[in-house]
Amino acid sequence: MFYPYGFGLGSGWLFYIGIPLIIGIWAQIRVTSAFHKWGEVRASSNITGAECAREILQAAQIPDVEVVETNDFLGDHYDPRDKKLHLSTSVYNTPSVAALGIAAHETGHAIQHAKAYAPLKARMAIVPVTMVASRMLPFVILGGLFFHITGLITLGIYCYLVLLVFQLITLPVEFDASRRAKIILQQMGIVQPGEEVVGVNKVLNAAALTYVAAFIAALGNLLWLMSIRDRR
Repeated sequence: MFYPYGFGLGSGWLFYIGIPLIIGIWAQIRVTSAFHKWGEVRASSNITGAECAREILQAAQIPDVEVVETNDFLGDHYDPRDKKLHLSTSVYNTPSVAALGIAAHETGHAIQHAKAYAPLKARMAIVPVTMVASRMLPFVILGGLFFHITGLITLGIYCYLVLLVFQLITLPVEFDASRRAKIILQQMGIVQPGEEVVGVNKVLNAAALTYVAAFIAALGNLLWLMSIRDRR
């Protein structure tokens, strides 16, 4: 997320930008901490994240999704464009409670795709315009603040409005994927009641906070730019 610093910050900077930034850092610390803690706890099923994902896909009768390894730490994601489920090395190769939770969550997105889950379809539809808005923001915001061009600030407001809509649509997509993961892991006996279920819940709940933080950040940036435009 791009946070514009420098010129014309105004007295509302701490409220609109600083607080969301702190929330985002806190959320990231929580998810990293939860992953490290439960990444050390071996699941009784003794299967890796990759094996977990493939078993869930097979049970859901989804044969056309490929599970691949990526080197990015916590870079796990499902790409609906090529139907590939990317799992980071620490998830792909590890039979830990954290790995199973994350693998099941990402597989939940593949199930959403197969079932034409409406919020996921909406998010996929808005991705192209969101990418354009994200690339424009640094130039639009800095140009508006440097040269005091109200039109550029207004364009920045529209860009952040697009990002806000994207983050808003993302919330039900991510929450639903986690909900599916928690249910499936227990139904298939991949994690056992007690410590393992608690661990999965803590990892996925912490991850959910990062999406809430991203929405709050987009909202804060939008309100901040609107306050600057109104003062001018």
